[in-house]
Amino acid sequence: MAVAPWLYGGLCFRFRDQNPEVAVEGPFLLPAAVTVRGGQMAMAAVAANPADTAATAVDHRKPQREKVPGLESQRRQIENGRRRPLRVGESWFLVGHHWYKQWEVYVRGGNQDSSTFPGCINNAELFEDQVNWRLKKGLVEGEDYVLLPAAAWHYLVNWYGLEHGQPPIERKVVELPSTHKVEVYSVELLLVRHSDMDTPHTAQFSQTDSVDLVLHTAREQFLVSPQEETRLWIKNAEGSFERLCNTRVTVLDAALKTGQVVVMETRNKDGTWPSAQPHDTRSTLEEEEDFQGQPGICGLTNLGNTCFMNSALQCLSNVPQLTEYFLKNRYLEELNFCNPLGMKGEIAQAYADLVKQAWSGHHRSIVPQVFKTKVGHFASQFLGYQQHDSQELLSFLLDGLHEDLNRIKKKEYVELCDAAGRPDQEVAQEAWQNHKRRNDSVIVDTFHGLFKSTLVCPDCGNVSVTFDPFCYLSVPLPVSHKRVMEVFFVSMDPRRKPEQHRLVVPKKGKISDLCVALAKHTGISPERMMVADVFSHRFYKIYQLEESLSSILDRDDIFIRYVTRPSSDDEDDGDEKADLEDKDRLPKPGRVTEGSSQDPGLEQAGPSSRVVSRSRAPVDNSPGPSHWPQRARRKHLFTLHTVNSNGTSDRSTFNEDTHGVSFSSQPYIAIDWEPEMKKRYYDEVEAEGYVKHDCVGYVLKKAPVQLQECIELFTTVETLEKENPWYCPTCKQHQLATKKLDLWMLPETLIIHLKRFSYTKFSREKLDTLVEFPIRDLDFSEFVIKPQNDSSRELYKYDLIAVSNHYGGLRDGHYTTFACNKDSGQWHYFDDSSVSPVTENQIESKAAYVLFYQRQDVARRLQTQASSSKPPASSACGAPPKSEFVDVN
Repeated sequence: MAVAPWLYGGLCFRFRDQNPEVAVEGPFLLPAAVTVRGGQMAMAAVAANPADTAATAVDHRKPQREKVPGLESQRRQIENGRRRPLRVGESWFLVGHHWYKQWEVYVRGGNQDSSTFPGCINNAELFEDQVNWRLKKGLVEGEDYVLLPAAAWHYLVNWYGLEHGQPPIERKVVELPSTHKVEVYSVELLLVRHSDMDTPHTAQFSQTDSVDLVLHTAREQFLVSPQEETRLWIKNAEGSFERLCNTRVTVLDAALKTGQVVVMETRNKDGTWPSAQPHDTRSTLEEEEDFQGQPGICGLTNLGNTCFMNSALQCLSNVPQLTEYFLKNRYLEELNFCNPLGMKGEIAQAYADLVKQAWSGHHRSIVPQVFKTKVGHFASQFLGYQQHDSQELLSFLLDGLHEDLNRIKKKEYVELCDAAGRPDQEVAQEAWQNHKRRNDSVIVDTFHGLFKSTLVCPDCGNVSVTFDPFCYLSVPLPVSHKRVMEVFFVSMDPRRKPEQHRLVVPKKGKISDLCVALAKHTGISPERMMVADVFSHRFYKIYQLEESLSSILDRDDIFIRYVTRPSSDDEDDGDEKADLEDKDRLPKPGRVTEGSSQDPGLEQAGPSSRVVSRSRAPVDNSPGPSHWPQRARRKHLFTLHTVNSNGTSDRSTFNEDTHGVSFSSQPYIAIDWEPEMKKRYYDEVEAEGYVKHDCVGYVLKKAPVQLQECIELFTTVETLEKENPWYCPTCKQHQLATKKLDLWMLPETLIIHLKRFSYTKFSREKLDTLVEFPIRDLDFSEFVIKPQNDSSRELYKYDLIAVSNHYGGLRDGHYTTFACNKDSGQWHYFDDSSVSPVTENQIESKAAYVLFYQRQDVARRLQTQASSSKPPASSACGAPPKSEFVDVN
């Protein structure tokens, strides 16, 4: 009787009839009992140490013994297994072609007692050596090896055994363009540390392995502690380095090749990366690492008009739960590299680097150059070094962080539904769930709330109710209906200098209102006034009385080219003598001739004006004007030219017709000084002079407003503008509907943007109204329309944690920040790279622009989490004890 061989404990057994033949491989295990009953075999072995027996068990050597099938059954099982399709990620095994062909001959012969028995699986011919067990190069399927799926491999090992000491050659199925393939050769990478590039470690990976496994292998090889943060770089053929940002992709997707150098970098304790530090700043880096200050008290260098960016970053950096999210590396697991609306995780990683540096406690200030470059790359409006709005940068940053950290990898289509008469509670819950189906990130958790929008059609009365998410509230400031305008009053009397007046007029008034206000100061009738805008030494525009005052900008000015009347002493003596000498030679009285010295008006225009007067024939037979003696002409003050509206085009002449003088197609006159006359009579200093009316000293006092007034104004009913109509589904046309916003659900951290900058078609202004806002206990319960119970009212109390300030006007200005440190509870003033402690009474000012409030229950929760390791800070930021304070106002 013949029985198929099998392996146990390092022995390859084969039984023929009742005489066992034993092939010993490796340690010899003594058989305690061998019995054969009815074609089934049972066997036991005793080892010197039972633990050694257990240690020899390998996944590919199944300890469970089962009946060995017949040769034909074996052939069918293995060949059927080989025909199965390849599936990505599955394991297949290499078997030496020589052994497999021997096995095929054996099973097809149908004689278990045949001399063609192949013995244990032996893949020695596939390896370069028997130390590293590295495959030979250039092996070909079908000539050097065959591929077997995992089940078929385990069958053969179970039936025949594996040569002792040889590792199984397991390979994965990878997906290539338009096909699947078993990856025979693994990728060999050279792992090095950034601090020791000359000592590589070779590691093998499948193309289906993740880059995260490469990082994990490198951390294990170089004994990196779990608390240290690391990242990978690859060295390209040309010697440059490229970041491996997304560690979730496979080795194949990352295009890693055998022999490529992979560099592991460990973050410095000051939050910087070694690769980000130039070689000439390493000594400075060591000095910074030796510095130990309060984490978070770190300035940001102004790179050139980047104070707006610094202010927004300092505010966001002092939002406790967001900063903890980055400091504890929770963002690493949520980086979204495939979001088409995101920035490939680069904005989130750049911001994380800033936070880690600022909160390391090893920097007095840092240079946000890398972050600035990333922002400009993804938002071209922030390229260069122009001044921008801190709220605009904050809006971009919040949106960018959200998309880079969005936990939703594939956004599903969600149809927005109107309330259609349903209860608000139901519609609001549906809207929030729909929002979370597409948007789920730490930004949503921290900053997103929900408001109710109600639109009413003015024609049919149709009411549309929707619930929309928000990330911040842009609240208007109560504005005065009056406007202060500065004008120059120019009298008809050339001896009077222009007067500057400051007038209070209706903001939506007309030019006539401006004239009426000026008449009260001057006593001149408004009907006798002409309002003009002078720009670039010319009348830019002459306003009509019915025009709107909104067409006049605050920067528009009116000027006068003041001229003194020349005295008789300044006249040319030659001219007077010529007049006397020619007196007797003039035509006799009674003969009137146009153009004579009796009509001096035309003498003021120079010859270049080409103004021609038509002379009538004399009534007697006296000689014509061509025979009259010519008098010496005076030197003229000006010359006249016709020009276009710009005053720079071709200067065509006046046209002559039978009715006198007419203009060509250029209806403007340029009055140019004669250079010599200008030097003699024109005083440039005097021409620019003016006097100030007493009203210029008056200051229109603005009463401060409460923040609650701004929020009430935000929730007031308004009518849509013509540029933004609403399409009524009932009327089937666009309507100027009324709109009302109400707060339904508030976020953990509430950002309130005070709309200080007003832009219209004709005007731009900054409102410097003082808005009084509370430092603690801002209660929103009266503004939230969601049904509340007594306990939920506590969820609407907020404390101030940061303020973005803007000093200056529209054309220029400067941004700074007040912020409360989450660890110390102390307020600081951040002015670019300078940081100073301040008291609470310095925070409120006319410069306050963006306010950050944190819900009190969130502050208590964060304190509870930190109480085990740190002493808790006060629930609201208080004044620091015994410090030098700076007066920022």
